[in-house]
Amino acid sequence: MADENTMESATGPAVGFAPDEIDTTAPTRAARLKWVIVVDGALPAGRAVNAAACVAAATSAAVGGLLGDDAVDGGGLVHPGLPWAGCSVLVADAAALRAVRAKAASSAGCFVADMPAAAQHTRVYADYLGAMKETPAEDVAYSAVSVVGPRNRVDKIVGRLPLMP
Repeated sequence: MADENTMESATGPAVGFAPDEIDTTAPTRAARLKWVIVVDGALPAGRAVNAAACVAAATSAAVGGLLGDDAVDGGGLVHPGLPWAGCSVLVADAAALRAVRAKAASSAGCFVADMPAAAQHTRVYADYLGAMKETPAEDVAYSAVSVVGPRNRVDKIVGRLPLMP
C-alpha cells in the first residue's frame, strides 16, 4: 500500500511530506515544500481571515505531514500541532489571485485549495454548491487560495506578493 504522500488524488499525485522529511529542528526555509495562502486584499478583515482559515483547513486535511506534533505546556495541557514548515499569508488583487490559482493548478507537484467568493455569500453549504454549479469556471471569483508545493515553484507562482498587513 502506498503512503499518503504518494497516493493519487482527483487532481493528481498527493502533495505532502514523507515522515523522514519532517525536521522540526530546522528553520522553516529548509523544508522542501512551501505553503502560502493568498487572500484578496480588497476583502474586509473579517472576510479575509475567514477565507484564510477555510483554505487552511482544507489544506491541512489534504497535505500529509504538514502539521507538527502536539505541544504540551509545563502544566500538562496539550496544544494541537501547528504547521512545522510555516505558512505565509499574502495579499493580492482579484486578477493576481486568479493568476496565482491558475499557475498553481497547472504546476506539477502543487496542491491548491481555493475559496470561491460564493462561499462567503451563502449560509447553507448546499446553496454554495448549487451556486458553483451554475457559475462558469471563468466567472468564479476567489476570496483566497492556498498553495503547497516545491519551494522554488511556489516562489515563482506568488512572485513578490506582499505579506498581509
